[in-house]
Amino acid sequence: MAHTPQAKYRKDYQSPSHTISDIDLTFDLYDSASIVTAISSVKQEKDSATLVLDGEGLKLVSVLVEGNEWTQYQQSETQLTLNDLPKEFTLTIVTEVNPEGNSALEGLYKSGGAFCTQCEAEGFRRITYYMDRPDVLAKFTTTVIADKAENPFLLSNGNRVDEGEAENGRHWVKWQDPHPKPAYLFALVAGDFDVLRDAYTTQSGRKVDLEIFVDKGNLDRANHAMVSLINSMKWDEERFNLEYDLDIYMIVAVDFFNMGAMENKGLNVFNSKFVLANDQTATDTDYLGIEAVIGHEYFHNWTGNRVTCRDWFQLSLKEGLTVFRDQEFSSDLGSRAVNRINNVRMIRGPQFAEDASPMSHPIRPEKVIEMNNFYTLTVYEKGSEVIRMIHTLLGEDGFQKGMKLYFERHDGTAATCEDFVAAMEDASGVDLSQFRLWYSQSGTPTLSVESHYDAENKQYTLTTRQLTAPTHEQTEKQALHIPLDIELYTASGDVVELQCNGKPVHNVLDVKEAEQTFVFENVSEQPIPSLLREFSAPVKLEYDYSDEELIFLMVNARNEFSRWDAGQMLLAKYIRSNVEKVQQGQAFELSDSVVDAFRGVLLSDSLEPAFIAEMLSLPSHNEVSGWYERVDIDAVASVLNSMKVTLAAELEDELAAVYHSNALTEYTIDHDSIGKRTLRKVCLSYLAHTEQGNDLVVAMYQQANNMTDTMAAMGAANSAQLPCRETLMADYSDKWKHDGLVMDKWFALQGTNPSSNALEVIKASMSHQAFSLKNPNRIRNLVGSFLNMNPVQFHDKSGQGYEFAGEILRELNSSNPQVASRLIDPLLKFRKYDDERQALIKKELETLKGMDKLAKDLFEKVTKALEA
Repeated sequence: MAHTPQAKYRKDYQSPSHTISDIDLTFDLYDSASIVTAISSVKQEKDSATLVLDGEGLKLVSVLVEGNEWTQYQQSETQLTLNDLPKEFTLTIVTEVNPEGNSALEGLYKSGGAFCTQCEAEGFRRITYYMDRPDVLAKFTTTVIADKAENPFLLSNGNRVDEGEAENGRHWVKWQDPHPKPAYLFALVAGDFDVLRDAYTTQSGRKVDLEIFVDKGNLDRANHAMVSLINSMKWDEERFNLEYDLDIYMIVAVDFFNMGAMENKGLNVFNSKFVLANDQTATDTDYLGIEAVIGHEYFHNWTGNRVTCRDWFQLSLKEGLTVFRDQEFSSDLGSRAVNRINNVRMIRGPQFAEDASPMSHPIRPEKVIEMNNFYTLTVYEKGSEVIRMIHTLLGEDGFQKGMKLYFERHDGTAATCEDFVAAMEDASGVDLSQFRLWYSQSGTPTLSVESHYDAENKQYTLTTRQLTAPTHEQTEKQALHIPLDIELYTASGDVVELQCNGKPVHNVLDVKEAEQTFVFENVSEQPIPSLLREFSAPVKLEYDYSDEELIFLMVNARNEFSRWDAGQMLLAKYIRSNVEKVQQGQAFELSDSVVDAFRGVLLSDSLEPAFIAEMLSLPSHNEVSGWYERVDIDAVASVLNSMKVTLAAELEDELAAVYHSNALTEYTIDHDSIGKRTLRKVCLSYLAHTEQGNDLVVAMYQQANNMTDTMAAMGAANSAQLPCRETLMADYSDKWKHDGLVMDKWFALQGTNPSSNALEVIKASMSHQAFSLKNPNRIRNLVGSFLNMNPVQFHDKSGQGYEFAGEILRELNSSNPQVASRLIDPLLKFRKYDDERQALIKKELETLKGMDKLAKDLFEKVTKALEA
């Protein structure tokens, strides 16, 4: 590479040299040459007459200061430096950009026939030269001019204040956002859409117009998004006393989008995947995903927009907090236990893997080359777990007091993670000084627990030991403040009251030392401990449970999450032991007591169907791989398959009975119906491995009156490689080939096809009329699912999977490096594999590193992986 990208460090933060109070933008939109005029009111804040503005890929037309042409500037590939400036001035900059040629989908680009923007994290600099940093907050006024026939809707942030006709069949609309915001929250959309309209009256009696813009013909697929938006607004008022602050709230669904959605003030731009749904095109999982993401972006209005980040190292300030809020929203509206299980699966699988990878970083990173690389599971999901731990330590009342103080102190400003923790601490009186290490320390702590019962003195002792292994670029680790939620049970299933020093104690233990002992008194018999209830901290728990103790907890734990977790620990014991057996050439074994335990779960009439489905779901290959420093990919796959086949054979009659008894005639989106469909899907995934599997799958596919059942059948046919697979896949493709979003499900199945010719099938699928390497959704579903969710075929010892990944990454490096950077993650963990595979992956990484123009998105990850 001719130029080595340089890292930025959190410790080097400096406040801006200038502030911008107002910016007036005018967009004259044309496909390949849009003119952007930016008029800013600038004030010098430091003793410097030099102003450095960010800009990339721009054609500079003119620079004016106080209305006069300004020639005292230097221009580079990434900056415009203005010299000899007055202390206060009006700056006018005119730039030209090419939306049609913008395949990176950052800044201003075309999605289908519409103009749209994506400015977080640093996309605004691709629109005009500006102080593109989150601590520069300005009031935006935006005028959009475009062809009226092609773009009847012209949208931007804030409230619509004026509109009119222009020459040559063009028109204009003026928008004003009264709330100061950083440039990353700017948005513009221009195009022709169908619009779903509704209204919401806030708790103070203000009417807010709600508008969802979708491609023509998709109006019937926007209703669930509108319901989710209204539910979000109501929930945020009821749970957090937070009310919306503009006259209008708009959502636009676009097909070409790098992320899931974007919380731009008053004008959310969404990946159409998280807006469009009806029973024929979307699964229950899609419906729930839409509800969660609509909620997430709406909740950002306060946690992200009203209080934003001082710098991008503080990203978890808004994202960790808002993920926590959207998880609580989903839990309050649905099943808290099922939502918690799904959240924890995300942490234990891909997030723990990220913690153990060369890209390991704290939730508040210290060093960044490309900010887009830090929109990670660590910053978002682990960040949410850190917020949840604060909630656990403070309780709901204390947490709400902390939120109130946080907004009182920081509304309308750019804040830091420290500001948030300080507000929580000051409002509650709880000491969080040691807890702050969660923000600065990377990696996954291992919490080992040992117990001892003293029958003579009726004392029960728990000894905890915590250890965080060294991570890339951070070798020294300190003891963390870990909230450990526990419960003790008698043999009859009664809960033991916790007492220390003659007084009742809370069930959340404050683990703060490398080694710590907790002694409980008046314990009349040897108890069975339920540890890390609700996954009270993002740690790996080690405790030597017997099979009998785990089966006891599966039945008797009061907390549903603890029941599920006991089942997962029981499965984990047998997965680990059988991996060793496979490696030694021995046969797979599963004890009758384990089979009976899962039979009991399956036939329970006291558990909800959705929860039974979770109890019966095996850990993923990725999660199991995370248990090992060096993983035997083929042995893990063999054991997981044997476990499924064995349970299917042993429980076939019960699985079939539950499968048939949970059939529904009508499709409705409610908690109970979703649970029954989910349980049927899980039962079918087992039954697919029995003799009746093919007939059951074909019958379900043919009788399905909704996409959830259709995909349950196709998923079972795909994973079990049933004879009907090709027929079902062909029928689905023939029906939906003109709808890319619906075809994404088909592409994902092709990507996870476990057959030995998977790569051949995937390459053929790239020629499908619905596929395009320019569309991030298509890439994620076909290529991404192969790299991330098809371990045996991707890691085939021929190295063909790695070569294929390298080819795709090299192509995307120039067209969409942000998507390329997401795809490369499975290659970064190459040191987990055997020497042969390591060499093959390393070869692809070295080839990437040697490219002349390797994007900094990829450069950062490739160099870290090779250095680790």
